[in-house]
Amino acid sequence: MNIFDIIGPIMIGPSSSHTAGAVRIGLISRKLLGEAPKNAQILLHGSFADTGKGHGTDRALIAGLLGLKPDDSNIPMSFSLAEKEGLHFSFGTIHLKGAHPNTAVLRLEGVTGKTLEIEASSIGGGQIQVCKLDGIETNFSGDYHTLIVHNLDRPGHVAQVTTVLSQRNVNIARMQLYRNVLGGYAVMVIECDQKIPEDVVTWLTKLDGIIKVTYLNIEE
Repeated sequence: MNIFDIIGPIMIGPSSSHTAGAVRIGLISRKLLGEAPKNAQILLHGSFADTGKGHGTDRALIAGLLGLKPDDSNIPMSFSLAEKEGLHFSFGTIHLKGAHPNTAVLRLEGVTGKTLEIEASSIGGGQIQVCKLDGIETNFSGDYHTLIVHNLDRPGHVAQVTTVLSQRNVNIARMQLYRNVLGGYAVMVIECDQKIPEDVVTWLTKLDGIIKVTYLNIEE
């Protein structure tokens, strides 16, 4: 246990799970989308749906989508800020079987038309877990530089990705592989110790069988 576990994150309250964690969900969703969102449909599950409004979860999620951090004093004004920046949003509820009580599903469209659906949970102390991207299981924390590769389930793709990361001296801390069926849709989630170079992302998107590449570079 460290001091962070005891005192929690530096944040605008009232709740580390319902507020700070929600801001991080919104912020990481923006980063994974790769651009500013212009439309956001947000569905709240469990405690987020039941008590989130009183804890400011709705405003916190929008604040994160605008690029604000958990300690930003503008979080309570996020709705008006969203209006000024042209972010249109709506809220609803959803029941997710087996999901953490503090879970949200965000369906995003960016300013250039990029889309992303993300399911993420606030698991306490301002920490989050990204559970799904575009309907495929992922399960990563957002605490590492992370590369997510959506691809057809064919031999060779994993080797291509790990080789190019090795050539750029990017060390893999953790790697997860998912697929829906044999030969179907697959996802690699690769958490790294160094930033993901943008030219690596560009190169990967041009490979045959690669459907989509998203990435998250955390702040130093």
